[in-house]
Amino acid sequence: MADNLTVDSVLEKAIGKEIEAQSLYRDLSRKVRDETARDMFRQLTRVEKKHEDLLKRYRRGELGEGALEGGHVLDYRIAEHLDQPPITPEMKLDQVLLMASNRERASHEFYLDLAAAHPSGVVRNLLTDLASQELEHKHRVEYLYNEVAFPQTDGG
Repeated sequence: MADNLTVDSVLEKAIGKEIEAQSLYRDLSRKVRDETARDMFRQLTRVEKKHEDLLKRYRRGELGEGALEGGHVLDYRIAEHLDQPPITPEMKLDQVLLMASNRERASHEFYLDLAAAHPSGVVRNLLTDLASQELEHKHRVEYLYNEVAFPQTDGG
């Protein structure tokens, strides 16, 4: 089944993951006390919304040249980039941040793989750009993880 996905089904899953990411980051922005972390999560929420909107435009055929037809079958296992366990309220912040980092890594790989399935052009460039943005998100979340999991002590 995972070996026989269409562009439409992959885009639908990707849109769902972008919506999940927005919800995760919005919730985290409300829960963390650190203002820098709160601002980062708010910004990540807005960026993931832009990703959702871009993917919806692609699904509607609004991106133009270089887009694959919705029924085009992708012959590699792209779904494995999308399957992540859910984040639960019982998880500690460092665990949530580690999970978020892994989600961003998976999104980065997903967009790179999807870009590779497209011919050179506007759509491939957009997908490559999305991959870069997801990698930047991973770095930001990992920075915060480092601050939470390994706090600096007075002794160095």
